[in-house]
Amino acid sequence: MKRRHIRKAAVLGSGIMGSRIAALLAGVGIPTYLLDIVPRDLDEDDIKKGLTRESPAFRNKLAQAGIKATIGARPPAMFVADDAKLITPGNFEDHLSWLADADWIIEGVVENLAIKKDLLRKAEPFIKPDAIISTNTSGLSIDKISEDLSQHIKTHFLGTHFFNPPRHMSLLEIIPGSHTDKDLVGFMADFCERRLGKSVVFAKDTPNFIANRIGVHGLAGIMRILVEDGYTIEEVDAITGPPMGKPKSATFRTSDLVGLDTLLSVMRNVYDNAGDEAERQQFVPPDFVQKMVENKLLGDKTRQGFYKKVSGPEGSQIHALDYSTMDYVPQRKPAFPILDELKKADPATSLQKLAYSEDRAGLLAWKTLKRTLIYCADKIPEIADDIVSVDRAMRWGFNWELGPFETWDVVGLRKSVERMRKEGERIPEKIEKMLAAGKERFYEKRNGKSYYFDFARADYVEIPERPEIIVLPALKERTKVVKSNPGGSLIDMGDGVACLEFHSRNNAVDADVIQMIAEGVAEAEDNFEGLVIGNQGANFCVGADLRQVFPSAQNKDWKNLEAAVKAFQQACMRVKYSRVPVVAAPFRMTLGGGCEICLAASQIVAYTECYMGQVELGVGLIPGAGGNKELFFRATDWLPGAFPPIIAGGRQPDLVPHVARVFQLIAMATVSTSAQEARQLGFLQPRDRIVMNYNHLLYQAKKAVLALAEAVYQPPRPRAEIRVPGRTGRAVLESLVYEMREALYITDHDAFLAKKLAYVLTGGDVDQNTVVTEEYLLDLERDVFLSLCGEEKSQARMKHMLETNKPLRN
Repeated sequence: MKRRHIRKAAVLGSGIMGSRIAALLAGVGIPTYLLDIVPRDLDEDDIKKGLTRESPAFRNKLAQAGIKATIGARPPAMFVADDAKLITPGNFEDHLSWLADADWIIEGVVENLAIKKDLLRKAEPFIKPDAIISTNTSGLSIDKISEDLSQHIKTHFLGTHFFNPPRHMSLLEIIPGSHTDKDLVGFMADFCERRLGKSVVFAKDTPNFIANRIGVHGLAGIMRILVEDGYTIEEVDAITGPPMGKPKSATFRTSDLVGLDTLLSVMRNVYDNAGDEAERQQFVPPDFVQKMVENKLLGDKTRQGFYKKVSGPEGSQIHALDYSTMDYVPQRKPAFPILDELKKADPATSLQKLAYSEDRAGLLAWKTLKRTLIYCADKIPEIADDIVSVDRAMRWGFNWELGPFETWDVVGLRKSVERMRKEGERIPEKIEKMLAAGKERFYEKRNGKSYYFDFARADYVEIPERPEIIVLPALKERTKVVKSNPGGSLIDMGDGVACLEFHSRNNAVDADVIQMIAEGVAEAEDNFEGLVIGNQGANFCVGADLRQVFPSAQNKDWKNLEAAVKAFQQACMRVKYSRVPVVAAPFRMTLGGGCEICLAASQIVAYTECYMGQVELGVGLIPGAGGNKELFFRATDWLPGAFPPIIAGGRQPDLVPHVARVFQLIAMATVSTSAQEARQLGFLQPRDRIVMNYNHLLYQAKKAVLALAEAVYQPPRPRAEIRVPGRTGRAVLESLVYEMREALYITDHDAFLAKKLAYVLTGGDVDQNTVVTEEYLLDLERDVFLSLCGEEKSQARMKHMLETNKPLRN
């Protein structure tokens, strides 16, 4: 059987979703055609440019605009701007023949069944026999979209529902049609998971599939409760966001982001296609919502929706809609004491307490929660075969902290059902049978393995484990912890590889983390093939813990502060010169000291969403654990000792231009927007790897350790002869600082810090091309770091960051 592959793709439709799907494909190295309609008429700009209706620039205008929009999108749609070079713009009239080259064709035009069907009919003659065709519909029937296509095309046709923005949202719903080849479905799931980094859920060909069906049901219900019980827009958003384990955008801010017209279209799709009248009525929004659409109060796309930014004498303010008058009024802060109590609670605790609270916040939370739970139970097996698919879809697609059935476990199945009965709710028969059989949880854990309750079997079924998905909490449950302290744990991953996990507050580097790094490397050298430094927190590491640095600086406890900085430097040196390979597995925020740990590792295996940078100047300091020297090495190690080498006593290459790049990187506190950009900036080296799927990160890092060990790993040799730019190089860097200050780009203290950084990067007060040791550079870095801790304005920056979590420019 011929092996399937996807080496070239085509996206039909260059709107927000189409262009961003094309950007994702280009970002993983797949050349992609992006096609759209030919504009109807020339506009004034076209005429000024001398274009005609036959000009390619006019005919491809919409696709080209889609590409341009992705380059400047926020959040970034592309990993690096160069990805755009892999996207070729075209149009439906001139370039459908290009589809003959495409291995995967994605239809992503407007959510209109007739338009989709017409376009696919026109495209079909150009599609090669083994091509895969999918639609990115958010809820239309896959079988109806493909009903006019040939039988052969139908076997290659399926739904691939990306969530917006496609780069950042992990969920991909794959929806087979009734004719779709099963092997093709398996191939697409594997390809999208590994190559595109998607978390795949299989949905059935029912209206709105899984996530939109459940999510929009909840939104429609909350809109009705808003009116029924007299809540304000602000009150509902305060309750239905983080306190209920949902994103900060909660209900109505989410509606503004998505677009109210889009949401109503999704609701209408269920209303038109659901068979049960009672269910259909649950998707009917209140009258005022329809008035909003009629008045173009659609949200961000029209700059007014449930919220509106209003300019006034004191600057811009956010006003909220008063739906009773259809006027905008200044936001009113909701007065719910319980929400203040729950701010520091974990999602499960917060949800449990809120659901059973008897105040107005709790009553709204309970009312929306019970409706959602009952609806989800009713929809199995209609929209999905199992509860796991539903829970994953809502976590991955709507960013819920807990899926519906995980939520039900948290609030207590029997307890909640008893309350529902008292309130006259209809309890789904499958839930009654489950409780009658003594099953009171949807999920169970036994011996480190997870099980879910399967309604069809009326029993618990093991959730299959996959070797490429390593779950650290599961390893801990199986007593795989080798050693631990409050800041970190050393965990046996199997196959002779250990994982050093941080679990300090915000995964910041504190004394416990530093201790565990040193002990972890020592343990790995004695008893393992190698070590992974990774974790599964919200971020890899946000840097050094200022809660330990700032008090010491404020109290002038220089002795202990120097000991702490030196211990961190030595820990990074232990990582660098470990006798066994140490692979860092960074993801998301990898800042300051977290970045320095990675720079010291034998290899970095980074998740593509890795935001890496040395940001210490923002808190009035410089990198203090070796980050300066490691970036210096990355910038200069490739230079030859003398140039040209064939001439005796040849001239030594100038270090300054390369050091200047590192200087700018640190002085501007530059943070990568992706792992790919981190490579461009110099944080990652050619030997480092990038993993698209976060769930595979630790597995790939473990494989990297084993590969290094298999190749008979040899640690680097200590650096004893390092050429530095000296005073001559520092003068060049200080001239850059002067120009920035004169142009008012930086403050006096910024300039002061930048000059200190220049001093360290150029090797201190020495002549040009002086040779120094690695220990000398660490001592230099540490001395400057400590001196900056004593600066009043630096302390003010640290204090401000601790109090507000925002940098201070003083």
